[in-house]
Amino acid sequence: MVAMNEWIEKSKTYLWLPFTQMKDYEQHPLVIESGEGIFLTDVNGKTYYDGYSSLWLNVHGHRKKEIDDAIRAQLERIAHSTLLGAANIPAIALAEKLIEWTPSHLTRVFYSDSGAEAVEIALKIAFQYWRNIGEHKKQKFVTLTNGYHGDTVGAISVGAIDLFHTVYEPLMFTSYKAPFPLVYRHPSNDPNVVRDEALHALETLLAERHEEIAAIIVEGMIQGAGGMHVMPAGYLKGVEQLCRRYHILFIVDEVATGFGRTGKRFAIEHEDVKPDIMTVAKGITGGYLPIAATLTTETIYEAFYGDYTEFKTFFHGHSYTGNQLGCAAALANIQIFERERLIEQIEQKATFVAEQLASFNELNHVGDVRQLGLMCGIELVRDRHTHEPYPWTERMGYKTTLKMREKGMLTRPLGDVIVFMPPLASTFEQLEAMIAIMKEAIIETTEKRG
Repeated sequence: MVAMNEWIEKSKTYLWLPFTQMKDYEQHPLVIESGEGIFLTDVNGKTYYDGYSSLWLNVHGHRKKEIDDAIRAQLERIAHSTLLGAANIPAIALAEKLIEWTPSHLTRVFYSDSGAEAVEIALKIAFQYWRNIGEHKKQKFVTLTNGYHGDTVGAISVGAIDLFHTVYEPLMFTSYKAPFPLVYRHPSNDPNVVRDEALHALETLLAERHEEIAAIIVEGMIQGAGGMHVMPAGYLKGVEQLCRRYHILFIVDEVATGFGRTGKRFAIEHEDVKPDIMTVAKGITGGYLPIAATLTTETIYEAFYGDYTEFKTFFHGHSYTGNQLGCAAALANIQIFERERLIEQIEQKATFVAEQLASFNELNHVGDVRQLGLMCGIELVRDRHTHEPYPWTERMGYKTTLKMREKGMLTRPLGDVIVFMPPLASTFEQLEAMIAIMKEAIIETTEKRG
């Protein structure tokens, strides 16, 4: 039997961790052994708050009985069978529930295993849709600056974060980049001015290129990996209106923002937006198993329907698409949302968090606090008055999260933006405790360096 502390050495010897410089990991290793509620425990017995929901996806905490029981019950029937040409009961039941949960114009569910795959599917559907209806010129995509939609080649081709994507540029297809309405550091500091400028720039692009553009893809109301930047009110609705005006499909990526994270079931509800295609993942199973979905309108679905000889079939699929265990977990997850009226609780908790985070604006090295629901980002800067950032080589965000770990809370930074995305089931007391840890860590890390 392996001793607990031996797991750390084995992790250094055999694993290659995602989005991780392994030299950093070797200096600050961490191996999780168990979880309970919103807490994680490492192999040395130290317990931490799960301040980033195990990368933005845990909803009800770890070892939630109802989801555990649902997975066990499904194991008594079958763990997996293919969805290629043969449906299964949990996949059907979950699809029905997803259609009930999402805006009424979305009527079809295509499953996959991760958010990036859901985006790949959305792009391929949008591309083939136009071909299937005879409009072969529409092959290009529009994305927003600083956007992130996953790490597969198609997803990075509609991404725009240089640190993540530039190295792979020879592999990527070309997409058009429209400016994200970034309020922080804009000379006006006026959300309405920023919104209108961004929409004008987008319309200029569409007016010139709409005949070759298949779709626009955006994140729902807030950019996640790009730094937790919230769209000014009216921007997302404005993008939808431009898509309708210029005959372009509208894809909304709700992988990070869906399932209550922003205070609504889905972020599009903040502005009554109706996308042609929507991607979901992360919170869909409550953080248990890898299920994702791409939802479309019936109009899009019908463009792929016909005789085999018409070659309209959507030739795409993954081995574990519609996995029964994952679908069973997702159904249990949604049932908990409904029974516990969790969306209403999130709205109350988001207000509480906003009140708690207000004092961060007084800290010498906090430049901006951004929040939508329980998606929060605290940007650290050298000078909060001039918005001067720290040199990237100082890695202030990384050092601050290490200090947070020392104090009993886990999260990952986005550069110098500290991410706070707690499990939605966190209590008010737990939220207050996590925010206190963040504040202490920021003060100790930034003030120490002046």
